[in-house]
Amino acid sequence: MNQAIRPIRNDDELEKVLARISALLDAAPGSAGADELEVLSLIVEAYEAKRYPVHPPDPIDMLLFLMDQHGLRAKDLEDVFGSSGRTSEILAKQRPLTLAMIRKLSAKFRIPADSFIAEYACAS
Repeated sequence: MNQAIRPIRNDDELEKVLARISALLDAAPGSAGADELEVLSLIVEAYEAKRYPVHPPDPIDMLLFLMDQHGLRAKDLEDVFGSSGRTSEILAKQRPLTLAMIRKLSAKFRIPADSFIAEYACAS
């Protein structure tokens, strides 16, 4: 280690640490360089989590993305929502998702129910 390891306080410091990480990528496992790489990586992770937090997506935006990825149309979700009218209301954010709908979506797309639980703006 060339200098004392310390917290990252701004993006300029982040760039310097990332350059140091790049220089350490070929460090032999178990070496001082590998240890430094591990510590610096944790510091970068902590800084980025604080400075650039990733918020969960809006549940309806997530649903629209999943529909697109699976080639589904609104009609294909009537088994989840009960009717074409209710499906339209859900997708237009005029009606909130219910717990039963969230469970069905979770099973249909095989993803955790948490993906559909976040609060979102709804007209109702």
